Amino acid sequence: MTMVVWARASETIRATLEPVRHRSESMGIGPRPRFDAESAAVSLATKLHTRNRYQRRPATPDVALIGLDDTDSREHGMCTTYAAARLAERIEDAGGTVQRRLLVRLNPAVERKTRGNAALAIHTDIPAAEATTLAIEVLSELAIDVGPSRHSGGDRTSPGIVVADCHPDEVPDPVGGFAASALREILEVDDAVSLAERFGWRHAAVGPSGRTGDHEGYGRIGALAAIGAWHALEEWTYEHVAYRVFDRCGTSREVDAESVFAAAEEGYPTVWDTVDVGEGAAVCVPNAPGPILYGIRGDDPDACREVAARIRSEPVDRTSTFLTNQGTDAHVAPGEVGSLRERAGYVVDGIVVDAPQTRRGGHVFFELANPADAVVVGADVRTVDEARTVDEARTADGARTVTCAAFEPTKRFRDRVRALRPGDELTVVGEHDAGTIKLEKFAVRDLVEVAPATPVCPGCGRTMESAGRDQGYRCRDCGTDEPGRVLREVDRDLEVGWYEVPPCARRHVARPLVRGGFDAAVHPER
Repeated sequence: MTMVVWARASETIRATLEPVRHRSESMGIGPRPRFDAESAAVSLATKLHTRNRYQRRPATPDVALIGLDDTDSREHGMCTTYAAARLAERIEDAGGTVQRRLLVRLNPAVERKTRGNAALAIHTDIPAAEATTLAIEVLSELAIDVGPSRHSGGDRTSPGIVVADCHPDEVPDPVGGFAASALREILEVDDAVSLAERFGWRHAAVGPSGRTGDHEGYGRIGALAAIGAWHALEEWTYEHVAYRVFDRCGTSREVDAESVFAAAEEGYPTVWDTVDVGEGAAVCVPNAPGPILYGIRGDDPDACREVAARIRSEPVDRTSTFLTNQGTDAHVAPGEVGSLRERAGYVVDGIVVDAPQTRRGGHVFFELANPADAVVVGADVRTVDEARTVDEARTADGARTVTCAAFEPTKRFRDRVRALRPGDELTVVGEHDAGTIKLEKFAVRDLVEVAPATPVCPGCGRTMESAGRDQGYRCRDCGTDEPGRVLREVDRDLEVGWYEVPPCARRHVARPLVRGGFDAAVHPER
């Protein structure tokens, strides 16, 4: 029998959650509130103010918000979107109506995740008790259960559900705050359990094989975040997913690439990230051994379905269209060099202070300085000063810097990074981890148009030679001299504006430039 760990309403309603110490020492952060204000979580003052407002209200008999997560495996496949699609069908078979299906991408820096870190929510009109029973049945049937727990270094799933009996527009503020936190913080299952119990919501850790010892129900973190997402997020896009016949999972997908590229061309730019033209890859077709045949993303659901209808492939068993936060940059927030938390996404302004370097593996790195240090660092990189190198200026003046990286999988994006020069002013976007910003996109705000160069003799046109330490340059043939190096205009392969990684390297939640909403010219990758 499937083992279900139940938790009901707590005997006392907690107005706040106690501070916790993050279990990962790598974060380098001491005890702090569970919901960080920087991540749009609810502050302590807000919680105290709303304590009475959110005392347990009578349950709404025919409204249920079902959140579910962590049914899939990196190596063995499955997909939580598939579980949600099957659950939606089970609800409709039982006479219920599914008003909305949400696919919510959470913090991409979380270690306990498969590639996309997606949690799902279903908004329906059946009673919460019935919704819970159906959700447990579906997860028990579909969740993968292999090897040691993934959350202790193995690959087993840790499925969890949360079921709320309230209207989507009445989700409490603290739950919306939890969802916002889940986009940029590392949360624990106790966080989710405590908050679900605060409002008397049902939740369960569903163990496919009947074990409970090492099955913590980590999926309840994503499940509660998916319930709170409708409250927390303002911008939504769409993904239309086609699923293959389930027995074909683990076999090579049969999708006609030519039809995919043709359909993508027809749908672009309303439908985006279907293919990577530069790499010749159909990025809508996954490589994992799960049940998804392809997924079509865009700003209009009908346009997504039209693109899907043009694709020739093996038989499609079922389809499902989700509202999602994909392509919205919901995972990033403004940050400042010198005060960035680990494993969180940021938008950061800065100045390039050294020439980008390509290291082993094809990864490209450079240092970005805080704009507050620009007067010192910028002065050295923009003027001729042979007495101090850029590195010496950065160390001597204590400039705050952070390493930025374009890793090999970002392909041609690395050429954009290699084209940067010391003194360029940027806005960078990406995840900050282990002291490095993993670039997803950047905006050039101002380009250095000149560079120090050895002077040329105005008489003969030859390059001058050094006349000795601190003695400038001299042309030995003509006798002309110059006191030092001169500034010369340089050709730049970049323009002011935004640059991004190609679709093959794009994170699901990252906003493609073609979607617009940026504060400068864009140079989209296709």
